[in-house]
Amino acid sequence: MKALIPTGDSAEPVVLADVPEPTPRPHEALVKVEAFSVNRGETFKLERPAPGERPGKDIAGLVVQQAADGSGPSGITRVVGHPMAGGWAEYVAVPTNALAELPDSVSVLQGAALPLAGLTALRLLRAAGPMLGRRVLLTGASGGVGHYVTELAAAAGAQVTAVTRDAERGARLAELGAAEIVHDVADALGPYDIVLESTGGRALPLALARLAGRGTLIWFGQASRTPATLDFFDFFAGPESAVIRHFHYLDADSRLDDDLAALVRLTAEGRLHPEIGRVTDWADTATTLTDLRDRRIRGKAVLTLS
Repeated sequence: MKALIPTGDSAEPVVLADVPEPTPRPHEALVKVEAFSVNRGETFKLERPAPGERPGKDIAGLVVQQAADGSGPSGITRVVGHPMAGGWAEYVAVPTNALAELPDSVSVLQGAALPLAGLTALRLLRAAGPMLGRRVLLTGASGGVGHYVTELAAAAGAQVTAVTRDAERGARLAELGAAEIVHDVADALGPYDIVLESTGGRALPLALARLAGRGTLIWFGQASRTPATLDFFDFFAGPESAVIRHFHYLDADSRLDDDLAALVRLTAEGRLHPEIGRVTDWADTATTLTDLRDRRIRGKAVLTLS
């Protein structure tokens, strides 16, 4: 089969190559990939790929072989999946607990745009607790996670302040329910009951300073790729007894398949809107990856296997 293989070359980060078709383990279904999406974090990993590494976590397609243990969707079922690797290929073996069926009303393009960003947003908001009437500050709101967090939090009754330097993206976040758009964390007034921080660097202490006393800051990323420095005594200026929580989307009590199914249902009901910034095919993969890395794509980049 054909698959995209990392090269370690920034000018051409992946090449299309022939590789063996995967042999599913008993709890895995074989999925024919019809579309996959790219996460910006995956473009960072391509800078120094590990030997034998095969990227690809967000896929949608067709189950062509049910898991040998009888679990999961049967053959010839449209699905969205979240394998831990290997999805940028014609076929991928996916654990059945990381698959959800796609109804006809949700396209494979929408499905492929859901997994990592959608799961992160869904589980992040669960970790943050009730949203109704809460003031929420969201940094790094321009990305896929920020899009989903804004829409879901606003629908749950939160007053969301979204931080984005992109005016066009800010307008879209306002359409999705953000009560306020600011272009720098320093411009956010606060105080906020909840801060959802994904940037790191200088943004983290600035965001923390806008947290209400006994509020919660959930740190779920470091898009700036710059470490943050915190001073214990700064807490006494406002966010006394605040909680800082590290978040990883795979550390959850719920199952991946259940949460994927929830995202699909919300999409089918018109309550969640995957935003696709570019649709392309194999031939334009390298360009798409570099454009995504350099933030030249707004919304999800989805590639079809044509």
